[in-house]
Amino acid sequence: MSATDKTSIASEAPAPRVEARAATNTILLCAGGACISSGEESCLQALRATLEKYALQDVVKVVETGCMGMCDAGPLMILYPEGVFYQKLKPSDMEQIVSEHLLKGRIVESKLFVDPSTKVKITSAYDDHPFFTKQVKIATRNMGVIDPMSIEEYIARDGYFALRKVLQEMTPEQVTHTLKKRGLRGRGGAGFPTGLKWELTRKVPGKEKFVLCNADEGDPGAFMDRSILEGDPHSVLEAMAIAGYAVGAQKGYVYIRAEYPLAIERLTEGIKQAKEYGLFGENIMGSGFSFDLEIRMGAGAFVCGEETALIESVEGKRGQPRVKPPFPAQKGVWNKPTLNNNVETYANIPPIILNGPEWFTRIGTEKSKGTKVFCLAGKIKNTGLVEVPIGITLREVVYDIGGGIPNNKSFKAVQTGGPSGGCIPAEHLDMPIDYETLKTIGTMMGSGGMVFMDEDTCMVDVAKFFLQFSVDESCGKCTPCREGNRVMYEILERITNGEGEEGDIERLETLGQSIIDSSLCGLGQTSPQPVLSTIRFFRDEYEAHTREKRCPAKVCRSLIRYHIDESKCVGCTACARVCPVAAISGSLRKPHRIDPEICTRCGSCIEVCRFGAISKITPI
Repeated sequence: MSATDKTSIASEAPAPRVEARAATNTILLCAGGACISSGEESCLQALRATLEKYALQDVVKVVETGCMGMCDAGPLMILYPEGVFYQKLKPSDMEQIVSEHLLKGRIVESKLFVDPSTKVKITSAYDDHPFFTKQVKIATRNMGVIDPMSIEEYIARDGYFALRKVLQEMTPEQVTHTLKKRGLRGRGGAGFPTGLKWELTRKVPGKEKFVLCNADEGDPGAFMDRSILEGDPHSVLEAMAIAGYAVGAQKGYVYIRAEYPLAIERLTEGIKQAKEYGLFGENIMGSGFSFDLEIRMGAGAFVCGEETALIESVEGKRGQPRVKPPFPAQKGVWNKPTLNNNVETYANIPPIILNGPEWFTRIGTEKSKGTKVFCLAGKIKNTGLVEVPIGITLREVVYDIGGGIPNNKSFKAVQTGGPSGGCIPAEHLDMPIDYETLKTIGTMMGSGGMVFMDEDTCMVDVAKFFLQFSVDESCGKCTPCREGNRVMYEILERITNGEGEEGDIERLETLGQSIIDSSLCGLGQTSPQPVLSTIRFFRDEYEAHTREKRCPAKVCRSLIRYHIDESKCVGCTACARVCPVAAISGSLRKPHRIDPEICTRCGSCIEVCRFGAISKITPI
């Protein structure tokens, strides 16, 4: 886009906000949620103080960006024009970075990432860092690059050009046709064709329609939508305006959980800026199209991620699913035709509109086009946010991007799709990650959470954890979900307590399938998946728990005991001093012992033993 074009979009503002800068260096400092919790704000204060110390505050521009992705290495910094990537920063590092790098041109090598396979120090993150090299950024294209609180920086990267294109050059029918042709599928989990959903909503008659954005991200280990709203709110705002034009809606709502204060802050500022620039409101860009947007905050109920429960909550009611049909496209908010997409889906819209007809379809698989944003969490070296082409193999995600499993442990499984998804075992590491393939092995894409597990993970305990989440989050409206999941949880509780019986595994399978077949909404219809998938791939662990009263992973407290090897114990008394129930006896420099009747199996003793004398034993 030309500079003239960019100026024309910005000309709607009552007063320009861009100031001339004489900066010779630009420092991008990650202000995503993970980096903030790691001390980003303290680093920022130290950096600004150091720049003032050396009188560099007028020639060095400091920009707080959204999430850069590599959350475990934060706080993160990229220093331009060289593009040097610094990680694991502390306030005390700012003096050296300013005095050495900015003033003397010397890279601070101690803060560089070292490739564990080659032992080479990486200076350029996006070009050379293994975490980034296989990523393809579409939905996250601006994250870590721009100031999310600046509409000017968004416009400078072709922001709101897609909106102008559809308002000045395209009919609503052409917009929906474009999305259908590009093959974008909903990124909230189900993978419904986005263009088709827009078309269905557009064709429903009605003078008043609504556009919704589902930002009620509740999956354990998931923070994709939050990060996009924190790092690039305007990409979602622009897309919602495009959606309003395409389906005939003049009002939209972003439904976001109140636990995301930073995302809410940046989204609120984004809406304010868009109105100031005439990009929201009446007669946008002289097109005759009007659109406005409000934020609705939820109270953290997982069920409100289901589209009809979300609609109920938007209306101020208790978040409970509605019976379908009618679908939201027919009767949604206040019984008006309503379009609902999630954050990531919207973030894909502007570049799809702007780029050529073959650009998006070249990425992904035949049936699943484009990219998918995932959150890597759990037992993985490189935790964080990644965007990869759909169809990438699980092995590439685990070992090339994720860096493998920590502490030289072996990969055991990964849970996808949140609490409604299934667990994928090591035998499927070379499986492509796409909607159809995941479904064949009893899991789903979901919103994009990936929780990794190593050899020390008990899969029965994992299934119980996710099922407990579903039990706690059930709205209680339908009996299969409310009662069925609770009964399944009680069976799992008995199994992990060493009270499992013959037939329990079969009961879980039968009950799980019944819940899937008869529940009202998607939460209940998918909630048994963690149990069913772990039974499918790890049935031997269930059998060990029920028949042998043994936990192979030595996790379930009722099925293990702690034992001191007298040949290794030196009598240092460290274990006895930390035991909260005085279950360990023994004198100084003499072997100790653990009373299994008193021991609560808290694990404090094994953590402090420096001689490897304490171990877990199963069966008890």
